[in-house]
Amino acid sequence: MKIKEAKLETVCGITSKLPDNDKMEFAFIGRSNVGKSSLINSLLNRKSLARTSSKPGKTQTVNYYRINNEVYFVDLPGYGYAKVSKELKEKWRKMTWKYFTTSEMLRVVFLLVDIRHDPSELDVDMYKKLYGIGFSPIIIATKSDKVKKSQTAEQISRINKILGAEEGTPVIPFSAATGEGKEEILEYISEYTEMFKG
Repeated sequence: MKIKEAKLETVCGITSKLPDNDKMEFAFIGRSNVGKSSLINSLLNRKSLARTSSKPGKTQTVNYYRINNEVYFVDLPGYGYAKVSKELKEKWRKMTWKYFTTSEMLRVVFLLVDIRHDPSELDVDMYKKLYGIGFSPIIIATKSDKVKKSQTAEQISRINKILGAEEGTPVIPFSAATGEGKEEILEYISEYTEMFKG
């Protein structure tokens, strides 16, 4: 997929009604500070369309980016160690699951994990819950420039094993710094876009 046009179209907070879109959606979810917003900026060839921060918890809304007037990328709040109250975390969690369980146009979920570390219990739980409601998440192993090339294959194997991912699940090493994995992710999006059109 070549990104010709990208626009932040809808921002939904905790009390917002989710939009009734008529174009397919690709969602991005992961722990706080795993690099979701950096990934989206890289895919869209923008520096700051999605707001990034070194502090966890920057994305606190469900953000819909309209791409080429053809599909939506949906950036979801991160889960995990954001320094917010338990009450607010629970509201984010409910908002995220409301999206996953009610969106009629969601087709593919990309689950982001940090390639430098084993998936956390929260990552495993997210994978299992998504699988349980009918999705087979594509795994993106972020920050791949932070590990040696010789370690990449081993880390990918560990990620697959710890998540309990089904056989054949793609795990794509990605780096916002070098662009590694960007074309592969866009290729998957192109393939799924054509598949679901058919």
